[in-house]
Amino acid sequence: MDTIASLFSFITTPVSWVIVQFHKLYGALFGDDTGWAWGLSIVSLVILIRICLIPLFVKQIKSTRNMQVLQPKMKAIQERYKNDKQRQSEEMMKLYKETGTNPLSSCLPILAQSPFFFALYHVLSAIASGKTIGVIDQPLLDSARQAHIFGAPLAAKFMDSEEKVQALGASLTDVRVVTAIMIVMMSASQFFTQRQLMTKNVDLTVKTPYMQQQKMLMYIFPVIFAVMGINFPVGVLVYWLTTNVWTMGQQMYVINQNPTPGSKAQDQYLGRLLKSVTSHGEVRGRTRRNTVKRIVAKGPDRNDIERKFITGLAKLGLAAQEDGTVAKSEAAVLEAEGGAAAKRQQPKRQTKAKRHTAATHPGTAKDSGSTGAESKTSLEKRDASQDDKPKPAGKSAASGSSRQAKSGQRKGPQRPKHPSKK
Repeated sequence: MDTIASLFSFITTPVSWVIVQFHKLYGALFGDDTGWAWGLSIVSLVILIRICLIPLFVKQIKSTRNMQVLQPKMKAIQERYKNDKQRQSEEMMKLYKETGTNPLSSCLPILAQSPFFFALYHVLSAIASGKTIGVIDQPLLDSARQAHIFGAPLAAKFMDSEEKVQALGASLTDVRVVTAIMIVMMSASQFFTQRQLMTKNVDLTVKTPYMQQQKMLMYIFPVIFAVMGINFPVGVLVYWLTTNVWTMGQQMYVINQNPTPGSKAQDQYLGRLLKSVTSHGEVRGRTRRNTVKRIVAKGPDRNDIERKFITGLAKLGLAAQEDGTVAKSEAAVLEAEGGAAAKRQQPKRQTKAKRHTAATHPGTAKDSGSTGAESKTSLEKRDASQDDKPKPAGKSAASGSSRQAKSGQRKGPQRPKHPSKK
């Protein structure tokens, strides 16, 4: 580790100068020899470095978005060459080259921080050895050696011997407890950041090398830092824990404000946006208007979540505009009015089968009881009037036999027979 850190000795002077400047500020508040003064100096160094790396972080986000745009093409390549992994990799690399996308861009912030990380390690190792380095002279060196963070010296390590720890004015138990807690916190924050990225801000419908890379990093990085952490001084652990917390907060902001298309985070974001439009009748905020503008520009290439958002606006009688605003949609209003008019129309007439079913169940046809009784009474009266009429005796038997002969025929008017059949 010391050999690697010595490779970045050319920036130890700038790093030590920044630490000393912050130490002057915090030393006036907490005291020159306190752990708070030196610890907060390291934290401030991290914040300064991460602010300078914001452009790289923006580039990382853009590259990630390009990867998301290319996912349909990646999926097509996977389906086409699913039995030829080598050809599949060649086509993927060709696609990356044509579109100018770098799948390894997510590692840019970490790679850019590495020189500062090893330079700080080199500075703290020199402090532990009692050597001046950069702009840290002998008085500052003595002050840094006396600084303790929760009882652990700034330059102490988990693997240091008891004699070395006692030389720094601390006990081995305090050093190992403090460093162990910080190593666990550092690894846990790294894992949580990567897991948050994989579960909320990645389109899981398409499997790409980018997703496999992120999944691998989610498990590998915490293990690497846990193993290497036992050889890090306390000051380096403060540095890396601070940068992990910064990354976690930065990632949460991106997930909530600029989620990846097709991800779970986008579904939640557009749901909140739809509620806001429902409450206020407009899209508030430039960031949200830019989001709506991008969705409108996609047209038929929208994903399911974006189509769901557009449908939700239509149900409110609104339509997304090209400038990111929403306006009243005449088509949606007409559709809503047409649905209301259809509800006011009379119900369709029931079929004969449904009417017969209703008639055979008295419980479902209460009104039909009185109508049936009236029709039955009228039929009885008509039969009685026909019986009162005098009938010829000779025709009674013939009519009876005629009725029996015609009992099997179909009721109602009969079709006349053909003259040749008479």
